[in-house]
Amino acid sequence: MNTAVLVTVTVQMSSAVLLLCFQLSFSPQLQDLKLPPPGELRRSAQNRSSPVSLNKQETAAVEGQRSQGKPDPFGVVAVPTASQLSGHQMTESFLSQFREVYLPTAMRPLNKSLINGDKWKDVDGAQERRRSFLYGFCKKYNSRKKLRTHLVHVVSRIYVEDRHKILYCEVPKAGCSNWKRVLMVLSGLATSAHNISHDDVHYGKHLKKLDSYDLKGIYTRLNTYTKTIFVRDPMERLVSAFRDKFEHPNSYYHPVFGKAIIKKYRQNANEEALKTGSGVKFKEFIQYLLDSHRPVGMDIHWEQVSKLCYPCLINYDFIGKFETLQEDANYFLRLVGAPAELRFPNFKDRHSSDERTNAEVVRQYLKELSKQERQLTYDFYYLDYLMFNYTSPVV
Repeated sequence: MNTAVLVTVTVQMSSAVLLLCFQLSFSPQLQDLKLPPPGELRRSAQNRSSPVSLNKQETAAVEGQRSQGKPDPFGVVAVPTASQLSGHQMTESFLSQFREVYLPTAMRPLNKSLINGDKWKDVDGAQERRRSFLYGFCKKYNSRKKLRTHLVHVVSRIYVEDRHKILYCEVPKAGCSNWKRVLMVLSGLATSAHNISHDDVHYGKHLKKLDSYDLKGIYTRLNTYTKTIFVRDPMERLVSAFRDKFEHPNSYYHPVFGKAIIKKYRQNANEEALKTGSGVKFKEFIQYLLDSHRPVGMDIHWEQVSKLCYPCLINYDFIGKFETLQEDANYFLRLVGAPAELRFPNFKDRHSSDERTNAEVVRQYLKELSKQERQLTYDFYYLDYLMFNYTSPVV
């Protein structure tokens, strides 16, 4: 069974929650890829990248965010509850239809029937090279051993726009806020991307996610919709996340992440810093990131893309990059038949006076780290660098 994925559906009932798990017998599980080692330090970094369970403080914070309609800050996967599932999903006869569902693993050609002329020739060429590179990477380093993973980790991160048949896997700090605005316009929820506030984008619950559909709906969309992911140079994305969450007032990240980071990694921290969690230094943040015993869990804003969107599990039809965001995004909109007047927005809705995080900004932050810390940070994002063919930084 070299060209397909076997899906097994398991339903477990408890007194409060219906747990819906999608178990895949799938070869290219990222943690088991046979990759060329970047050096001895990589093994040390891998030991540091294992996720940490939430403690009571973190769990309470997460529940507080959920009660306010805010996304799970730790990237914890939410499973559909009984109220979210239609009645026919709970029947054995219905579930039996999906015990052996095959998801094709071959790369399919993009539908370019709506593209005219040579305007997008260069962008299209870059797109095909990215797709071929990722497909070849996943195929080359595919473990022959059958492994099991949870499809729910992927479907909970994918947004759905049914009118234009789009599946978008969210990668924070890679243009995701404006992508959500565009999806809201495409779905008829708004008339202009420029009139949608930051809070409405992230906390409004307007957009559907793939895990909100029944099993047939999930399967059909994965196999027929245009699946896209937009990525960014891993170091730029990391520094951008740090600047956004820790260098500006933040009522969530400072008390939950900042306080824990300062308490563990700062010697002789003053009472004010311990109380507010403000003023986290980049070096302290990196110490937290690389710690196998983190005092607080991981977060989607700096989690590896390989674990957010599983690019070797879901064959994305379109791979955009933040570095060429405008060209890639507008080409994608033409591919899916978006209205001709719709253009991808090019604005920052928060901290607009700040210089955008670029290679030079990243270099300034990396100067705060030791050579070993820089190497370990690169190793932490090693897969992301390889998968999307980013140039390795000089450490």
